[in-house]
Parts: sequence; structure tokens; C-alpha cells
Amino acid sequence: LEEIIGLAGVLEEINGRTRWQGFERAYIDLFENAPIGGGLAKVNPLAYWTFEDTFDYIAKYKVPHHPLHAKGYPSMGDAKDTIAIPGVGPVENYKVVDGILTPISGEPLDVVKFENFEFVGDKTKWLDYASERLGRFQGLKNKDGTTKTECGIHVAGAEQTFDRDLWDADSKVVEVSKDGLISLKEGGDKPTVAVVYAPWCQFCQAMETEYEGLAKELSGSFEVVKFRGDEEREFVSENFDVKSFPTIVALKDGKMIKYDSEERTVEAMKKFAESA
Repeated sequence: LEEIIGLAGVLEEINGRTRWQGFERAYIDLFENAPIGGGLAKVNPLAYWTFEDTFDYIAKYKVPHHPLHAKGYPSMGDAKDTIAIPGVGPVENYKVVDGILTPISGEPLDVVKFENFEFVGDKTKWLDYASERLGRFQGLKNKDGTTKTECGIHVAGAEQTFDRDLWDADSKVVEVSKDGLISLKEGGDKPTVAVVYAPWCQFCQAMETEYEGLAKELSGSFEVVKFRGDEEREFVSENFDVKSFPTIVALKDGKMIKYDSEERTVEAMKKFAESA
């Protein structure tokens, strides 16, 4: 989502975050200005709601809601790392069956449910402060090894804007202009790997070290370059089929080949470049 809204030039995001959801969101306001230098302004119309307020509203006005609420899921995440609440302990007590975490014991879960517009079971398991997402991010870790508690678009790097560009002046990754990128596409002296990026994009930030390593690995045989695409969205969309950030392409003999994998390791990108 962050990749798409960034490319589309969206300046404001309306979302359902609330202060009740946990300490990461405890100080959000109804409206948050975009950080200086870029990023999104955020409108949080439910900032002061509790989870119980939400279900009271659903019940009062018979609002259609997610069918998995009736199966014990207060919050919807990826099937591979989301469990019903309450569950049966840590993620090690589960196995993946048809892409869904399932108790290894095979015993039914004594879960809370919301069905027919009312709660079944001990609703406090869902409604206590910061309980909504207890079933999310099971077994997942952040880059620094800490337990993951937030989805990508709301972590610190996404809440704030960038404080620097990616691949600084000492990098082996070369910055190119629009004309320079077009020239490489039409056929340069050497084959080229180019990344079209946005410095505030967490996926671009995450690949910075690996892409730097790629530049070192391919030194002498490939040009490894960067082009900031969020400031030239129409240009990169029309000329390089950019639909999200980052987009990596190989430019060779007047042809462009797009890297479709999300595996952005030195080894994977090198294999792609050399086989392009």
C-alpha cells in the first residue's frame, strides 16, 4: 500500500487508527500534518474511539463487518501469522494448514466471537486496552530483532519522512538525471542496473545495503545507478513502467527488463542482472 500511494502522488491518507490500539498510537490526533520534506498527511477520524465503540456502532446500525469476526479474529492480518484471540500460546504451538495458523493439538480454540451483531464469550479478551492486534504478527521480528507489533505503513520510518537521501556521495551507486537514464535505456557503453526509488519508502530503505553490495559486485561490468522517482512520477511511469517503489530494471543493448521479484539480496539481483 505504501508503495502504491507514494507513486500515485497521494498527499493524504484516511485510516482507522485509534489511540486505544496501543502505545505506538497513543498520541495520534484527528489530523496529522505531513512531515516537512514529504510523506503523507494522515486523517484519523476514529482516533478517540475504543474497539468497543466500533462494535457498538456496528451493532447499532447493522454495519456489514468482516466475516472472520465470527471465527474469533478481532484484527485481520496475513493468514500465515495471525491467530484467533484468545489463542493457545506462542506461535510454536501452531502449524500452517492451507496457509492458516492452526493449533498443533487440533483442539478447538476457546475464542471470543462477534456474530449476529453481538459478542459470544469473554469480550474483554478483545476489548482490553491494546488487545485488538494480539493475534497479529505471530512469530515475526523487526529488522533489529525486536518483536513486530506494527504493520509497515505505520512504523517509525513510514510515520515520519526521510532525513537523508539513499546512497550518499561516497556510494558506488551512481545518481543519474532524466536524460542520463533515457540514454542508458537507449544503450550505454555498459549494461546497467537501475533502481527507481523514493527515499521515504521503507522498502527502498530496506534494500539500501544490498543494492550497495550489488554495485560493488558488478563493478567494472555493469553501471549500477539510482533515480529518484517520486519527484518524476509521470516520467518513470511512462518510460520505465514504474508502478511502485522500488522498481529495478536492467538496461542492455537498447532493451529494458524489469525485475519482478521482491527478493532484493545481492545474490538475487546479481543473478537477474547477469541473465538479463
